[in-house]
Amino acid sequence: MRRSIQKRSKVKQWKAVVLLTLIGICSLLLWGCAVQPEALKNRLVIPIDSDIKTFNPILVADAYSGIVIGFTLTGMISEDPVTQDLKPELAEKWEIQNDGKLLIFTLRPDLKWSDGEPLTADDVLFTYQDIIFNEKIPTGTRDVLRIGQSQTLPKVEKLDDRRISFSLNEPFAPALRTLGGIGIMPKHIFAPTLKVDSTKPDQKLKFLETWTLATPVDQLVGNGAYVIQEYRPSERVIYKPNPYYWKKGSPKIKQIVMQIVESPDTALLRFRSQELDMYRLRGEDYQLLKKFEARDRYKIYNAGSSTGQSFMMFNLNKGRNPKTNEPFVDPVKSKWFNDVNFRRAVAHALNRDAMITNLSRGLAQTQDSPVSVPSPYYFPPEKGLKVYDYQPEKSKEILIAAGYKYNSDNQLLDAQNNPVRFTLLAPAGARITVGEQIKNDLEKIGMKIDFNPVDFRIISDKLDNSKQWDATILGFTGGAEPNSSINLWAADGDSHLFNKGAVGEEAPFPGREVADWEKKIHELMIKGAQELDETKRKAIYAEYQQLVQEQLPLIHLTIPLYLVAVRDRVENAQPTALAGSTGVTGALWNIDELKLR
Repeated sequence: MRRSIQKRSKVKQWKAVVLLTLIGICSLLLWGCAVQPEALKNRLVIPIDSDIKTFNPILVADAYSGIVIGFTLTGMISEDPVTQDLKPELAEKWEIQNDGKLLIFTLRPDLKWSDGEPLTADDVLFTYQDIIFNEKIPTGTRDVLRIGQSQTLPKVEKLDDRRISFSLNEPFAPALRTLGGIGIMPKHIFAPTLKVDSTKPDQKLKFLETWTLATPVDQLVGNGAYVIQEYRPSERVIYKPNPYYWKKGSPKIKQIVMQIVESPDTALLRFRSQELDMYRLRGEDYQLLKKFEARDRYKIYNAGSSTGQSFMMFNLNKGRNPKTNEPFVDPVKSKWFNDVNFRRAVAHALNRDAMITNLSRGLAQTQDSPVSVPSPYYFPPEKGLKVYDYQPEKSKEILIAAGYKYNSDNQLLDAQNNPVRFTLLAPAGARITVGEQIKNDLEKIGMKIDFNPVDFRIISDKLDNSKQWDATILGFTGGAEPNSSINLWAADGDSHLFNKGAVGEEAPFPGREVADWEKKIHELMIKGAQELDETKRKAIYAEYQQLVQEQLPLIHLTIPLYLVAVRDRVENAQPTALAGSTGVTGALWNIDELKLR
């Protein structure tokens, strides 16, 4: 009898708990219904594929940090990616004199930083002279601004509080777009950081540890349309309008929430449940999202081929660690990787058509060039660019002619009977499926591949620091201007990843060699930047693209179409691949002009 009473009592308690829970849920739902439309009507929610590494714009080495910071900083001018026209930003006008060797920018009057401090020519001078041109600060931006064979940097001079001049030692075709487009930095914030931290044994500049992810966001100062209101690692970045943005009445959207969603499947689910206002489509998403486009009130934009490049590359570095004298690459493997016939055989063994069909559902195209397909400087195969179609038997013929052989198990051996086996790294995520296919393709021609998907930070550390890696799959962002990738091709460039040399204060690497073709590619890049005649410039960059394809320091794969879904409530969206193909960035280039219904 007692057990029965206790049981009924527990049932009543359980019902009470359930009832209270339901009441709580209903209250939350009613509260949400009451405030959600008001709270969300002027909030744009967008995804980003990865967390960021820094808030310091000069130290950015990844696309995602660049995207996050991009809303908060602007340069003196910008480029309309749709029309390719230059537009005034912080500068109200610019002049080109002395046959293109002198550029003068005039800033708008009464500019201010987001903390209310005046923004003047002193900030522009400081950005270039004290930060970008400072050899103690590692940045690829400096490489992009080197001019001619002498690789000199422009001379910057303040003419008055609103005018700044750049003197060039010779004509430099990308000068206006490059110099004008770099985000200006606040001198009053960063000037004190250009001192050596005497408390630390490495004697590094304080600048290198300024605006890290640990910096409170209210200490981040900008001049763009937005400032960062909140940052939660691995969760989200929230923006609010910059009260001192130069364009009065802008931006129109009062809050932007950038959700960090590393899983594409999760991002798709969040878009379908209307948690996100934009979504960058994968090939497998298209049919599903197209089916519900009208019902769920969004539009899928097809902006053509994405910018940037996707590739596989081998470590061609023959150097040794100056501290341990250990080679960066096993000498046996290094001999394979530095054999252009080996690289050509690999290129012919990759089934790019299968990648397009199986991985991108047909919504991609083969890529054969380091220049973005939408760029006016892209040299297409129809005009003679060398391509590597899928011919595994030809791969075997190339290898045998180069001295390789097969054993009775059809395993590839080199001339010294070493089995051809190496490790292929890929960032965990979307590139895993590509890596798996590359592994299968190469094993069909007798190679043994140890495929290892890892966090991108691990790959980045190997590329930049240890230099100990065999092969990897990567991608670079791109755009219309080929010179923007010169730090990839300069032998001492910060992004010369396939044969990276000493950077900054690193000791030279014993045994490192720079091949003649590497030097030739760099020469062509310099020559292309020097040429002002557009027809001749395109011819130079065509020769550069051909040389890259012949030597294959990068074995290009496929490039997807830029497909982005945008909800109907977002007005003025004009997605274009030339504005960026990382995530939804191609739909955000005019963020200060977007509106929400």
